[in-house]
Amino acid sequence: MNTISRVAVVTATLTIGLGGLAACGSNDDGGSGSDEGKTIALLLPETKTTRYESFDKPLFEAKVKELCDDCKVDYLNADQDASKQQQQAQSAITNGASVLVLDPVDGKAATTIVKSAQGSDVPVVAYDRFIEGADYYISFDNERVGQMQGEALVEATGDKGDILMLNGSPTDPNAAQFKKGAHSVLDASGLNIVAEYDNPDWSPDNAQKFTSSQFNKVDPGDLAGVYAANDGQAGGVFAAFTSAGAGEVPPITGQDAELAAIQRIVAGQQFMTVYKPIKAEAEQAAELAVDLVNGEDISGTEDFQGVPSFILDPISVKQDNVGDTVVKDEFYTVDQICTAEYADACTKAGLS
Repeated sequence: MNTISRVAVVTATLTIGLGGLAACGSNDDGGSGSDEGKTIALLLPETKTTRYESFDKPLFEAKVKELCDDCKVDYLNADQDASKQQQQAQSAITNGASVLVLDPVDGKAATTIVKSAQGSDVPVVAYDRFIEGADYYISFDNERVGQMQGEALVEATGDKGDILMLNGSPTDPNAAQFKKGAHSVLDASGLNIVAEYDNPDWSPDNAQKFTSSQFNKVDPGDLAGVYAANDGQAGGVFAAFTSAGAGEVPPITGQDAELAAIQRIVAGQQFMTVYKPIKAEAEQAAELAVDLVNGEDISGTEDFQGVPSFILDPISVKQDNVGDTVVKDEFYTVDQICTAEYADACTKAGLS
């Protein structure tokens, strides 16, 4: 088994699109899962963000299956409930998991999971979100994500005017990094943040309600733009503007390259999103987990807050590079993006 190599560039071609994900299937509970010593527990935080069920889970499972015929993936989703995730992790440990790959609902609370697992000689890979004391950490440069969003908003607004700022959940350690990166740009710009909101569970509905509530204080037409930390919130912001009858929606940022967001970008309804090639992240985590299960040496890490880490690079996606990013990488096909509603916009954007 080859040891983990450093992922220096993450814009490599994604060979599995949505069409290929169905072939990955769900957990294989057949003969390969009978060896408890080769069980890898994959614990993901929620389902409101489409990436986890549509990409992270099947991509991770497919890579494990490719690398290790006798490994079993035990998949668990916490549905944004930190207590439920604690119970799931303990159950996985009790049932003989050899490795936990954990994307925490609450990064601080997850330190308890780490201590429990390590007390049972089970290493923990913090996946996508940092956990203090984890054995390994795999994610993107999250502060850079926020910087890219802030830079895009400065560009789109001409560096002047009033904006709203919608951040992620206070319990999500990544949200704090996105927020820090965005503030480092926005606070030094000519933009004025008239209201800021930390969304408790990244809820698009909460984002819509918050944005709509601000229209009692400021006319929608007077806002120069909106910082939304992810695409789900961007969708809620867009819905608030359209429900208010706004003639023109200002530039909105996002993250995760959700299909609906890419369609909004093509149609000029969202300015940008941050694309984090999930295939690279999921496969890196799968390779690491398999190497840990097999007792291989791990190399190529860098230090992040005291934890050996693999840090990948995010990519900004705007209307002019949709084809060179998510389409080129087969994250989505043109047919998936360019449905009847977006056909004209796709033609204008050069997608065919």
